[in-house]
Amino acid sequence: MLVHAQCRKFLGRNAYGALDRVRRKRGLLKPHGQLISFVARALDVTLIAVAGVLAYGARFGFEAIGSMRSDYVSCLLAGVLLAGIVLPACRVYRSWRGVSVATTIARAVLAWSAAFVALLLLLFAGHWTEDYSRLWLGYWAVLSAVAVGLVRLGVYGTLSWARRRGFNVRRVVLFGAGELGRNVLDAVSEGDWTGFRVVAVLDDDADKQGVSCASLTVRTDTDSLAEVVRETSADEVWFTLPLRAEERMHELLHQLRHSVVNIRLMPDVFGLRLLNHSITDLAGIPAINLTETPLTGVNQLLKVIEDRVLASIILFLISPLMLVIALGVKISSPGPVLFRQERVGWNGKVFQMLKFRSMPVGAESDSGARWASADDRRATRLGAFLRRTSLDELPQFLNVLLGDMSIVGPRPERPVFVERFKDDIPDYMQKHLVKAGITGWAQVNGWRGNTDLTKRIEYDLYYIENWSIGFDFVIMLRTIFSGFVHPNAY
Repeated sequence: MLVHAQCRKFLGRNAYGALDRVRRKRGLLKPHGQLISFVARALDVTLIAVAGVLAYGARFGFEAIGSMRSDYVSCLLAGVLLAGIVLPACRVYRSWRGVSVATTIARAVLAWSAAFVALLLLLFAGHWTEDYSRLWLGYWAVLSAVAVGLVRLGVYGTLSWARRRGFNVRRVVLFGAGELGRNVLDAVSEGDWTGFRVVAVLDDDADKQGVSCASLTVRTDTDSLAEVVRETSADEVWFTLPLRAEERMHELLHQLRHSVVNIRLMPDVFGLRLLNHSITDLAGIPAINLTETPLTGVNQLLKVIEDRVLASIILFLISPLMLVIALGVKISSPGPVLFRQERVGWNGKVFQMLKFRSMPVGAESDSGARWASADDRRATRLGAFLRRTSLDELPQFLNVLLGDMSIVGPRPERPVFVERFKDDIPDYMQKHLVKAGITGWAQVNGWRGNTDLTKRIEYDLYYIENWSIGFDFVIMLRTIFSGFVHPNAY
């Protein structure tokens, strides 16, 4: 909770330690969140295992469940193990309070889908796919997705019903009636299912005394904050203050030194561009991450595994096609088969991106670096076809194996264009917080080729902000069905 970080900073270590001891004495820091997360994980893997058994019965007859084949049991255990790894990595077990039911269910189903795809890749790599019934695998995938979704729908519905009737509700005192405070209050008032209820609004501005704010009257007796907390039986105090208000925060936290409420700081930083913003602890010092790559720790490991495994399998499958294209390029015009071009990737580092050569050697010696366009006559006849079908991009799976690129991510640009765009396009350089990709969220939504760069960056940043393994697979599937041929591919 933010109260630990903020109190340590503003009150000092000794005062914070005393407050912490009071909280522990009253039993307010019991690890209920960890227990609930553990129960949720255990329930999910149990449901997935049961779904696998029921799928076996649906495929081979329910009387066969008692003598389930050992190889199916092994596959089932592998799937459960992968689910136990992938679901937490996809942030499925974060607090549901304040999150919509659709988001909660979608996150769980996509995470299970990612785990199941990982299982299929494992079976494929081991040449075991023929050992299992495809119908059983299909039943298992669908039943498990339905199970984890229905459980969340049921729990969510029960909690929402209870919260709308006053149960499991946390009472909040909001300090700060500025624009940010009013936005927070409106959001909480409109979403009573979140389980938060603002019971008082305070502000230091004397001119706001008595002003109505979402059916509540603003109070300016801010020196009585602790008394207001006691009067309203509040569970939490939320501060919506500007970053410059550190001294005032010190005074307010001092008022609350004997209170046992949760204290949350919502600093007024939302005029800034936030990307994967979060709270972290750096050497005991609280820090607000305004911009951060999502690919750290376990996420980075999962992304590497996803890229290397899939790239290896895809290269194996498309190697005959690549050989045919290579021969065609060699025959169509003299020169090398592959074209190497400098591109800017992760952390702004330059790498050599590979493509099948689509132009005669030296085609850019006169024109210089420029974007391809519909009237570009530099490409060979075969090269024009490869561009229209995106087949010239296939060698980039080698870049993925080398670690320069990812299968999914923002498309990389040439250094000369990066220098041109970084000052003209808002937040352009933030696309380099992740590895460049062969395909991406912007591309599958039509923003490729000579299209609006600002919109393309918006989609790239949305991908970075919402990255997950499941999201990657959604983009891959959309690429397979609609991402190769496009009017702007030339």
